[in-house]
Amino acid sequence: MTDGTDLGEDGVRRCPWAGTPGTMRDYHDTEWGLPVTDERGLFERLSLEAFQAGLSWRTILDKRERFREVFHGFDPDAVAAMGPDDVERLLTDTGIVRNRAKVEATLHNARATVALRDDDGLVALVAGFAPVSDPEPRVPAEVPTTSPESAALSEELRRRGFGFVGPTTMHALMEATGLVDTHLLGCHRRGCAR
Repeated sequence: MTDGTDLGEDGVRRCPWAGTPGTMRDYHDTEWGLPVTDERGLFERLSLEAFQAGLSWRTILDKRERFREVFHGFDPDAVAAMGPDDVERLLTDTGIVRNRAKVEATLHNARATVALRDDDGLVALVAGFAPVSDPEPRVPAEVPTTSPESAALSEELRRRGFGFVGPTTMHALMEATGLVDTHLLGCHRRGCAR
């Protein structure tokens, strides 16, 4: 079986989506797959994954700083306090993805995140769905896009009032935050979360 990684000009093997220098490589090498253990950070990742649905991750990364500005650094309390006037204002902001359902879901998800504090909180809830073992993809075609755990997490978050948290989106969240390692086996970042 061949190694599905890309060998960069720097002599380092990476997942193909991060093969060339730039934003995606920087994200792959310094952030993707590392644990996120604070509520604000996890709420940001959950929100951005929801905005990404149907779009490229590169689009979201290019707009991330503006998302942070308009959503108060993804502070759940500040976002939960936003209302209909804020939604209307955000729908005119070309610096973000202007999708009413996704903007409204971000506000609802902030309120649901705050409500989870009465239980163990968002971080503990999401971490509770980590798989026992990671997939071992050698080539991109072997990288799963969902899992039983992401489906269960999706169902539980929906039960708790969250939106835009389908199984594929939750699998992407789990990958991005180090709960599941789907770096290709030959990638230099394989195992970075452990």
